[in-house]
Amino acid sequence: MDQRIINLFDEYTHKPLTRKEFMTRLVQLTGGMALAMSALSVLDPGYAQAATIEETDKTLVTEEVTWPGDETVMKGYLVRPKGNKKRGAVIVIHENRGLTLHIKDVTRRVAKAGYLALGVDALSPFGGTPANEDEGRTLIGKLDAQQNLSNYLRALNYLRGRPESNGKTGCVGFCWGGALANQLAVHDSQLNAAVAYYGMQPKAEDVPMIKAAVMLHYGGLDERVNAGAAAYEAALKAARVPHEQFIYEGVNHAFNNDSSPARYNAEAAKLAWERTLRLFQEKLA
Repeated sequence: MDQRIINLFDEYTHKPLTRKEFMTRLVQLTGGMALAMSALSVLDPGYAQAATIEETDKTLVTEEVTWPGDETVMKGYLVRPKGNKKRGAVIVIHENRGLTLHIKDVTRRVAKAGYLALGVDALSPFGGTPANEDEGRTLIGKLDAQQNLSNYLRALNYLRGRPESNGKTGCVGFCWGGALANQLAVHDSQLNAAVAYYGMQPKAEDVPMIKAAVMLHYGGLDERVNAGAAAYEAALKAARVPHEQFIYEGVNHAFNNDSSPARYNAEAAKLAWERTLRLFQEKLA
């Protein structure tokens, strides 16, 4: 697919670009409405078709859970392997559409790897993630940043208090969630591991606060997010924070999202996931 189309879709999903504006520019790039709709069918997430771990998997236990947030009740999707073994706990942080079916699937993937996994619904203050993803994007923009951070910090404490938890915690976030994973590393001194997929970086002056091991995954074509990668890595080195940074050449932002075929890259996603699970095994087991 023409990289200009992918860049336009990235602009649409991350900036206040209306659906009408996006479609107008997409038609201009593709040369017609029929071709624009064909491109859109590849770009738009197909969450239900991309599930890799079925919700009915008999080796897993799934629950819809709640816990006290910052002036709200937070909702989440908790998944764990069957059995009474205490396990490391991982928060899965969604993209800027909310707790979608895709992120619930990722939460099951984490649990399938042997962890207590919690997909937090950041849109809980608005009643939860809506079915319409454009509405989800709009609501994400209305979240109070400090309240949202507080809600995720409380989610980590909630996980540590679960009877299935061994007390060790990690997080993995994607896009909007990747940026938040970096913020959790800054603001939670008990966090053991933070993995950010194509997430915006924290301020350099905040980096010395990080106590967790950090892993960063970037798509080589993701110029918008990658603009801050070098400065973040330099700050991590200066603060002697244990970290690993990986740039996957020739792949786009959201390369891990297998519900979006135009940007998904199976090879990069597989390698990044193996590296992610290796860090969790080192820090959370």
